[in-house]
Amino acid sequence: MSDQLLSGSSKGSPRGLVRGLTTPQPTAPEWVLQGFETAGRKVVSAFGMIGDLSAMMLDAVWSTGSALIHRRFSWSEFFEQTWFLISVCVLPTILISIPFGLVLVLEVGGLSLQIGASSIVGAIDAIGIVQQAAPVITAILLAGAGGSAICSDLGARNMRDEIAAMWVMAIDPVERLVAPRVLATVVVALLLNGIVAFAGIMSGYVAAVLILHTSAGGFLDSFSAFAQPSDIIQSMFKAALFGLMASAVASHQGLNAKKGPAGVGEAVNRSVVITGVGLFVLNVIVTEVFLVIVPPKVL
Repeated sequence: MSDQLLSGSSKGSPRGLVRGLTTPQPTAPEWVLQGFETAGRKVVSAFGMIGDLSAMMLDAVWSTGSALIHRRFSWSEFFEQTWFLISVCVLPTILISIPFGLVLVLEVGGLSLQIGASSIVGAIDAIGIVQQAAPVITAILLAGAGGSAICSDLGARNMRDEIAAMWVMAIDPVERLVAPRVLATVVVALLLNGIVAFAGIMSGYVAAVLILHTSAGGFLDSFSAFAQPSDIIQSMFKAALFGLMASAVASHQGLNAKKGPAGVGEAVNRSVVITGVGLFVLNVIVTEVFLVIVPPKVL
């Protein structure tokens, strides 16, 4: 009997002392543990990627400024990339901004007509197109057309070991390749932002006057009443920041792409997805900051 009690006490809980049996401890299913482990790795990887992208953005800005100051900036590469981005982004940007302005004014303007507030149709363009739509559309086009081209170009160079050869020759690839592309993307983003804002405002004006049959004077009056100089400043700042982010993400993914065509394709896909998600998060943060610094106009 004492042997049974002794064996029960060594195997299990106090219940085992009475019954002489062990009580198995409940364990979580293996797939649950694997799921938590995978989720933890994903979270750690995401934070690491955010840190790497932030470092790339700061490094690109620093390298651009250093190259300009020390006269090592590759102007030929800058003009080539600027012309390429303009050639692939201007027409799609206009084709997207015109229907976007039409739909925005038709939907919100139609609702304002139903409640008898047709005088605020012009304010929709001032707030919706200039502040929000123009920089976001610009960033999406630059990430989809320009960013993918930048990522694939740098990924192909990395696949051919050109990046490693530049390090061997004591040439910084960030300063030689990334800096001109970053500055070109920022400049083109500022130019495209103005085009998108103008096209969106004009398409909204046409929709309000010809389709909704509001007065042209009322549209312009509400536009001028609610528009502020800070709107265009906020729009241009967002466009420059989004352009910097798109080029930095594309450059980072291209320089760190895996060898082979499949690795380059995966890097291009990641750059577009990361830029698309990041610009919306960044847009919310910048908008909230501007709302605190410059409160909206109250009539």
